[in-house]
Amino acid sequence: MADPDNRAEPQTSDRKPGETGPAAESRSPRRPGGGILMGRPFGVPVYVAPSWFLVAALITWVFGGQLDRILPDLGAARYLIALFFAVAFYASVLVHELAHTVAALRFSLPVRRIQLQFFGGVSEIEKESETPGREFVLAFVGPLLSLVLAGVFYLGMFTVEARSVPGVLLAGLMISNLIVAAFNLLPGLPLDGGRMLRAVVWKLSGDPMTGTVAAAWTGRALAVTVLIGLPLATHATGLSRGESVGSLNSLTDALLAAILAAIIWTGAGNSLRMARLRARLPELRARVLTRRAVPVTADTPLSEALRRANEAGARALVVVDGQGEPTGVVREAGIVSVPEHRRPWVAVGGLSQDLTEGMRVSAELAGEELIEHLREVPATEYLVVEETGEIYGVLSTGDVERAFVAAMSKSRTA
Repeated sequence: MADPDNRAEPQTSDRKPGETGPAAESRSPRRPGGGILMGRPFGVPVYVAPSWFLVAALITWVFGGQLDRILPDLGAARYLIALFFAVAFYASVLVHELAHTVAALRFSLPVRRIQLQFFGGVSEIEKESETPGREFVLAFVGPLLSLVLAGVFYLGMFTVEARSVPGVLLAGLMISNLIVAAFNLLPGLPLDGGRMLRAVVWKLSGDPMTGTVAAAWTGRALAVTVLIGLPLATHATGLSRGESVGSLNSLTDALLAAILAAIIWTGAGNSLRMARLRARLPELRARVLTRRAVPVTADTPLSEALRRANEAGARALVVVDGQGEPTGVVREAGIVSVPEHRRPWVAVGGLSQDLTEGMRVSAELAGEELIEHLREVPATEYLVVEETGEIYGVLSTGDVERAFVAAMSKSRTA
């Protein structure tokens, strides 16, 4: 099934030396990974996960068996045709995901990557929609494209014989795209229908968090319904099957239902947790997390600079020129690396990191804007300035990381 979660969390790491915290975590999905890179439509990398090959083999085996009953003269060639069907089906899933991608790019929402995997595809969109209307459109375009594809394949069936290879392929693709569209329109997160429900509740309540909570709990209810209802529905429609075949199919149906229910339940929980985390991100404010700093010239001995900082109750050092303009930030790791007996002989200039434009952070930055800034300009320390340009202090990535982890812990227990 397509699109189980359009905002998958990063699970790998590609940090630069010295880069930590949420800025580093934001960078991790940009690593070349997630499977085999198939291309970059619209500049977005498309990966095929290793799990896809398992599902492709399963589809080939199942569809090959159906072809043997419908077109018994095909022989072993039926598995080549079935493999073509598996590839064509996932090409349809890719179109579904590209619809999300194009809509996201149209709304200026960056898309990390598209991944084709076990139960369909994932479009990893880095930011939330700004309005419920955009959220609704972004979610709806995927199932809409699947319905359009189903219509195209249906019309194509009129141009070929029903009991022929093209006829069976077109019928299979029409049905599979209808299933993809119908499944994704179910009203529960993390499915597209759940995001549409979230947008509607968001619009009515004026609160995106209210919409997320409603859609997430609907998703959990949907997971329970799938777990119980799918095996019962397939059993009710298959009473005429033989006993041994029926038992095998019942076990397969129950396993499939359990997998689908687990995916939906987990996705709904993740969506709820991430929404709660985003609600707490405004607590990450540069002004609150910034360490007080004292200005020193580059030739100041480290011991003297630390003495001034201790007297002022400061925890950071900023290197300034003769006119008092900041030129660098003394790295905390550099200070720790100098033994105490050598500090009178080491100048702070040799321990500082030259300031670039991106390393000047406004004291007013907070929440996702702060995290995004740190992601775009990786560093261990940043100079925090007032809107007037006056030095406010030094922001350590380590401090932001600890505050971020604390916010995540609160989001799990909320």
